[in-house]
Amino acid sequence: MRSDFRSRHLGPIGTDREEMLRDTGFSTLNALIDAAVPAGIRMDDSLNLPAAKSEQEALAWLKSIMGRNKVLKSFIGQGYHNTHIPGVIQRNILENPGWYTAYTPYQAEIAQGRLEALLNFQTMITDLTGLDVANASLLDEGTAVAEAMALALAHKPKGRAIWVSDRVHPQTLDVVITRAEPLGIEVITGDWQTAELGEGIFAA
Repeated sequence: MRSDFRSRHLGPIGTDREEMLRDTGFSTLNALIDAAVPAGIRMDDSLNLPAAKSEQEALAWLKSIMGRNKVLKSFIGQGYHNTHIPGVIQRNILENPGWYTAYTPYQAEIAQGRLEALLNFQTMITDLTGLDVANASLLDEGTAVAEAMALALAHKPKGRAIWVSDRVHPQTLDVVITRAEPLGIEVITGDWQTAELGEGIFAA
């Protein structure tokens, strides 16, 4: 088995190229390029590239670069903290190819497994909370709160204000305010223990 990346992962083999050239009526690949690509946008000189590496060499090179990183302790706080991934999650979900392998020839991506994981997550959340709907596919706390606001507005479109505790992280509040402005939503903040929710507030 060839170890260079190109032969294992990229493009057609020689016989494939010959067959395609024969079907298109060209004798060489350069002749096809000359006919298809205008000379005005092509480079005259060849690219100055280093010799190709094998897949093992490339991985070792990338690992040596990553090894230069310094793992520092974060003191920023405010919701940004280290988390522990249980071994059962690491092994059965993150490292399970069933979640990210293509299910169809035209969809060579992780979409199918990701959608299944999100459906399972949403089903679990609705079971735990007893609510009718649950959102998913959110990347961080600020995005989650902003999308929850939009979801609540769609459920109660007559309200034009949302109440948010003044104890949420500042970056979370900033995302909510940014998302609320184009929607015409007023963001009201205050102490949750003394909050008064009026008629115009659709969520808190």
